Amino acid sequence: MKLDITEISSLIKQEIASYKRTTDTAASGKVLEVSDGIARIYGLQNAMANEMLEFEGGVSGEVFNLETDNIGAVIYGDFRGLHEGSSVKTTGKVLTVPVSEELLGRVINPLCEPLDGKPAARTDEYRLVDSQACGIADRQPVKEPLQTGIKSIDSMMPIGRGQRELIIGDRKTGKTAIALDTIINQKDQDVVCIYVAIGQKESTVAEVVETLNKKGALPYTIVICASASDSAPMQYIAPYAGAAIAEYFMYKHGKATLCVFDDLSKHAVAYRQLSLLLRRPPGREAYPGDIFYLHSRLLERGVKLKDELGGGSMTILPIIETLEGQVSAYIPTNIISITDGQIYLQRDLFLSGIRPAVDVGISVSRVGGDAQIPAMKKVAGRLRLDLASFRELEDFARLGTELDPAAQRQLDRGYRMVEILKQPQFSPIPAPEQVACILAGTSGVLDDMDLTRVSAFLEEMLIWLRLEATEYLKEIEETGKLSDELSKELVEAMTVYKNVFRFSFAAE
Repeated sequence: MKLDITEISSLIKQEIASYKRTTDTAASGKVLEVSDGIARIYGLQNAMANEMLEFEGGVSGEVFNLETDNIGAVIYGDFRGLHEGSSVKTTGKVLTVPVSEELLGRVINPLCEPLDGKPAARTDEYRLVDSQACGIADRQPVKEPLQTGIKSIDSMMPIGRGQRELIIGDRKTGKTAIALDTIINQKDQDVVCIYVAIGQKESTVAEVVETLNKKGALPYTIVICASASDSAPMQYIAPYAGAAIAEYFMYKHGKATLCVFDDLSKHAVAYRQLSLLLRRPPGREAYPGDIFYLHSRLLERGVKLKDELGGGSMTILPIIETLEGQVSAYIPTNIISITDGQIYLQRDLFLSGIRPAVDVGISVSRVGGDAQIPAMKKVAGRLRLDLASFRELEDFARLGTELDPAAQRQLDRGYRMVEILKQPQFSPIPAPEQVACILAGTSGVLDDMDLTRVSAFLEEMLIWLRLEATEYLKEIEETGKLSDELSKELVEAMTVYKNVFRFSFAAE
């Protein structure tokens, strides 16, 4: 057998040319101490701020403090298997989470690992957890409504797609209920909803998931849970992970998204815990100096994108819990100054049966009527001022002063408007039906009706409108407008039904 030297040499040269030598290098260090989700590490001289670390057993961490002789790192996940002397190495990456359409309908932790017993979502795409908010040139004004289905909010504090509207109030005043009503109302609206539970009891999160499932809202919702039993680092990254997932749907698919952060008070406490354990200098109320930046860089990610970029949006509803109504505390004032308005829930109103317990005096939407359909703007234009003057007149009437007939009429109508704005939990109402209810109050249809029968009348009236007078609701839904002629016809129809109601239900 004769060997061809030329052929052999050419094959060798080809192999040498195609050979690529790759060397995997990683700096390695040792854990000096570990406790409460915090580790001190020696030997990683070239580690960068916010760089991801890999501990023994595959546990992830992140560089937080760069000091002269060691680094301070936070640990994401179970740190109980780590101990002094455990090895740790750098990765050269920053924290990312896997994103995919398969996350819809799932309950996950902030690292997108499943908590619902189902397999992990399959994806090859990742997004930065802490990414920079898009600039002014990429945004457009907030003008498209995001209906909550709650009469008092859609009429007086309207929320638009891309807005940041704070929900604030004491414990057990219905803050989460408003957020869940808003999520439930997005059914068939092509809105992806992300509910982030921060520091909540696991039983509470289970109730939220069950409610969303019963109302048919879970298929378009992602629940991210960093419960009270999770470590402070997991609670810290939870809202950022939620924003990253929302950005995936917003940028890639051009979808409208809704993020609920429940709640940022516990998020601030988790970050304070991390900072104090890492020996960062404490400031007001022991919070670190960058606590404002912590929330501003999160909430600034809320945006309504330009049409050239897909026209997607991220609407953010952060929740803040106050203590004894102290809205002037440190964290509440920070968030109020960042957001585009707030919905303040008052305990006294809640306990007196006015639910949702929205305080009209202090609640505001800085987007205003731009995020309202014209029909709602027309019927609810003066509603906010009328309710505020009603509250003043009510306080005056408590003194026992005799009122003139005009003031008494204003007081009576105010009581009826309060009844109109009451709404059961998890029962959002479509915008045309809200317009009909408020029109019934502002036009005087209910002025001669017994106060105790107002809620029952509205409930029956809406059923009648859906069955017998759908053309009115359909026109409002299709055009978004309420012409003078339509308004007159609708008032006449409601007046006719009022007599039927009195006769049929023995209302008075």
